[in-house]
Amino acid sequence: MSSVKEEAEVGSVEPQTTAATEAPGETGASVDKIRDIIFGSQIKNYETRFARLEQDLVRETAELKDLMRKRFESIESFFKAESEAMAARLRAEKEERATHIANVQRETKEAHGGLANHVNNVEAAMNEGHSSLRQDLMTESRKLLDEIDQRHDSLRSLMEARVLELRTQKVDRSHLSDLFRVIAAHLDDKDQNAASE
Repeated sequence: MSSVKEEAEVGSVEPQTTAATEAPGETGASVDKIRDIIFGSQIKNYETRFARLEQDLVRETAELKDLMRKRFESIESFFKAESEAMAARLRAEKEERATHIANVQRETKEAHGGLANHVNNVEAAMNEGHSSLRQDLMTESRKLLDEIDQRHDSLRSLMEARVLELRTQKVDRSHLSDLFRVIAAHLDDKDQNAASE
């Protein structure tokens, strides 16, 4: 590089000296001739190298653009396929969840309806049982009251008959004790019959 600078400096000095002796129109032409003589082969070599570098750069730039375009296209197609697959999975999952929720709601409705029917049936059975039990109790209590009334009437008539006998006849102690034994036996029978019922 230093030799080239020195030659350039020498070449630049020489044209100045010659430019002083030559006419102004001829100065430019002679400088070009001197430059061609000194640097001609090197400039052509540099121009060839620059042209080759420019061609390589253009070719590599075109290859790089093509490679980048292909890579972007492959990345774009990959992301497009992935996004479509993900959208399909999301749609399927959404449909599955909607179906599951609908099934759960239907099962809950059915269970609620079945439970309501069961409760109504149990309540109706309990009401019917209570009604039947009340009816049975009323019937039994009527029967018991009727029987008590009958026993009371028979006992009263017996007492009245005995009192009448006592009034009409002389009562001795043995006869009175027999009467009380009969009454007591009669009351015991009544209590036993009431207890057994």
